[in-house]
Amino acid sequence: MGLQTKHKIEPMFSMSSMTDIVFLLLIFFMLTSSFITPSGLPVNLPTSKASTVEMQKVSVTITEELDFYVNDKKVSRGSLEGELRSKLVGNEGVVALHIDKTVPSEHLVYVAGIATSLEAKVSVAVKSK
Repeated sequence: MGLQTKHKIEPMFSMSSMTDIVFLLLIFFMLTSSFITPSGLPVNLPTSKASTVEMQKVSVTITEELDFYVNDKKVSRGSLEGELRSKLVGNEGVVALHIDKTVPSEHLVYVAGIATSLEAKVSVAVKSK
């Protein structure tokens, strides 16, 4: 009794579909990583040895002429707290400070004090060396 099967199983595994998936994932991550760009007006930032990328909700920029900007909108120093309060939502707020390196540190402390009173995290934008 000679029973033989017509279909033989190949021991080889095709990796072509796996490479397609890997290339699609690579393209996806390359495209989405370029969408995460820090906002803020161009100022001469101080340098630091170590810097990390922080997802920012609100950007506060202080220029060399002591002009205050919240998310590219010019505000006065007196209305800065009200503008930050309207931009920050709950305890998830992150304020990124883009401060020119020639600005006195009292302005940094002023803005950081407002942000911490609103229970927001504060990060200072720097250029890495």
